[in-house]
Amino acid sequence: MARPVRRLGNLPAEATSFIGRRHELAELRKKLAAVRMVSLVGPGGVGKTRLAIRAATDLARGFPAGAWLVELADLRDSGLIANTVVASLDLRDQAATDPVALLVGYLEHRELLLVLDNCEHLLEAASLLVTEVIRAAPGVRVIATSREPLSAPGEHVLPVPPLELPSPNAIEPINRLRQNEAVRLFVERSEAATGAFELSEANQGPVVDLCRRLDGLPLAIELAAVRTRVLTVHQILDRLTDRFALLTGGGRAALPRHQTLETAIDWSHDLLTDEERMLLRRLCVFTGRFTLEDVEAVCTSEGAKSSRTLDLLSSLVDKSLVLKEDARGTGCYRLHETMREYAGRKLHDAGEEDRVLLRCTEYYVSRCQQMALEARFQLPSWLAWMDLEIDNIRSILRRCLVLSDSVRGIQLATSLGWFWITRATTEGVRWLDELLGSGPGNPETLGWSYFIRGFLAVLQGDWTAARPALERAMSSSRDAGQPIQLANSLSMASIAANMAGDRSTALRLLAEADELASELEDIPTRVGVLQARSLNALLEGDFETLKVVATEGARLSRQVGDLYALHMMNLNLGGAASFLGDPGESRKRYSEALRIAYQIDDRIGQFYLLAALGHHATMEGRAKTAAQLLGASETIRIGAGASVMPVMNPLITQAEESAIAALGKARFEVEFTTGKRLSRGSAVAIALGEPDPATEATRDDVGAGLLAKREVEVARLVADGLSNKQIGARLFISERTVDSHVRSILNKLGFNSRAQIAGWVALTQT
Repeated sequence: MARPVRRLGNLPAEATSFIGRRHELAELRKKLAAVRMVSLVGPGGVGKTRLAIRAATDLARGFPAGAWLVELADLRDSGLIANTVVASLDLRDQAATDPVALLVGYLEHRELLLVLDNCEHLLEAASLLVTEVIRAAPGVRVIATSREPLSAPGEHVLPVPPLELPSPNAIEPINRLRQNEAVRLFVERSEAATGAFELSEANQGPVVDLCRRLDGLPLAIELAAVRTRVLTVHQILDRLTDRFALLTGGGRAALPRHQTLETAIDWSHDLLTDEERMLLRRLCVFTGRFTLEDVEAVCTSEGAKSSRTLDLLSSLVDKSLVLKEDARGTGCYRLHETMREYAGRKLHDAGEEDRVLLRCTEYYVSRCQQMALEARFQLPSWLAWMDLEIDNIRSILRRCLVLSDSVRGIQLATSLGWFWITRATTEGVRWLDELLGSGPGNPETLGWSYFIRGFLAVLQGDWTAARPALERAMSSSRDAGQPIQLANSLSMASIAANMAGDRSTALRLLAEADELASELEDIPTRVGVLQARSLNALLEGDFETLKVVATEGARLSRQVGDLYALHMMNLNLGGAASFLGDPGESRKRYSEALRIAYQIDDRIGQFYLLAALGHHATMEGRAKTAAQLLGASETIRIGAGASVMPVMNPLITQAEESAIAALGKARFEVEFTTGKRLSRGSAVAIALGEPDPATEATRDDVGAGLLAKREVEVARLVADGLSNKQIGARLFISERTVDSHVRSILNKLGFNSRAQIAGWVALTQT
């Protein structure tokens, strides 16, 4: 029985059935077989995103490096488009490499399908990036969606029309009418909304007229379909016809398609209560996804009850005006880009724009500052929150720059320090440089701002930038009478001086930091000093001192739950034990450090630690494992844009030479290449001598993330021998929705038949 092959990529499962578009799908496949880039161009709400995702899902098997979706609708800063692509590809901006260079370096030897969705507000930046990628990476194909072409060299444009319309002024046989794309969409969405809707001879005329009145635009049809919960098709058609008549002077003239959609949204909007309308227009201030807590803080009136806000939000979701999503187990919401634009106009017309935007800014600045106090000690959960909210926060940072609100902007950027350190180093540098140069900050906390800027420079190995930033951090901390800020700045400045080769300055700064920290009852400050002392001992070759200092640093870090510092201290201890001739202790420390680096997803740490454990594998006679770990380490290094630090070069070189001597050059290259293709989870499991999570996933009752919960239910019913129609009846979903789930299951598991799905289900249940 074949085990499932994990498909690389991040394409989302289709939540509803995909209807029609056979011609467009065939044309897109044909074009991509011959050209490098195809842009799907059409008005908002025409279905470009769904078409791109369906095409990419169908084509993914032909791309060994997978199919990847980059959602650009939530991005408002064209300068961050490369950062967004990097994050979508699960790479990491955690070093000094420019994001474009990082992206190109990763893609140049890979065969990959890239889907850039909603490019219309970033045309020039998207065009430049695609041009660079296509020039440097011959195995990459690009599908872009936009309301207008990107005008990139080599771009082929595929217009996306509305859905096929039923014939006018003629009564088609009802069976034939059910096959019409626009009618099928309306019927299936109405069935999903009501649980009982059917196309009949009594309602087929109004359904045809409604689909034609809405120009076959999918978003407009879906907004109308959801209203069948409370209105008949005749009533929906009558009300929409009245509204269209106002725009066409009572005639039947066709409106431009963008105006057709706007009218359909207007009609849905007018059916809302005053409270629902108020909430919908205020939701537009969220650039990206948002949570119920965000909505309560930014969009509701003073004293409004939480239960009422949830009721209103749920009602907007039920009416398809707000989209509900699941982000790693957290329920969140977002607006379709067309809906966000519409709500923005309504907010402006209501005269609430400035007030709600200010409230949004104050909320995120305050929330991030409060969370920053504990972020270091709750890193996994805080980073998960940041990953969900980053698009909203970016828009606030940009707004602060545009409005010259330097105090709030600097405070916000500073409070995100641990995000910049572990997730977005070059982006953090950019924001801090722009904001610190835009105006004054809060004198009480300005020392922290320059400390974070200096810390990022140290991580990038940019000693030239680190020195002035840390000097400003020290002077600002002294001026503000902030000893904790000062002690941390002194410690980091000592590390920067040591790395720059200025030993005398490093020792002077370290002595002052040590003396100041001893007067403070602050464990994180003490840990910072111990990290600086560890580096100093390493550079002096004093491994006994390194062991003593790092042991104390690890103890204190563990005491307060500082995972970042703990994995750094374990890295130090692993190196000390290795130099002191205790390989067992070294492996133990490196292993704990790797577990933490994987938990907090520190790619630089994973890169170094996989290489270090690869070195241990060579010493233990496991040359094949060593070669694979070195290959996996190299992939992570490239994906983080990192270079090999001089102190690590001898270790990696020795590990490679030992593995080559044991395996031979050809066999080493085979295993090294195998390692480069490993997932990070599999590489970490091999390094730690634990079961491979990719293998264990096949025995998980819910597919361990391979399949969504509904897909597992469908897979089990497929294994029971049920047809799509029977599965739909059992699960109360349409046959088309079942078909979409089956397609997704086949793609995710790398299978080609229902029999293979049945075999996989049998395997997971044994």
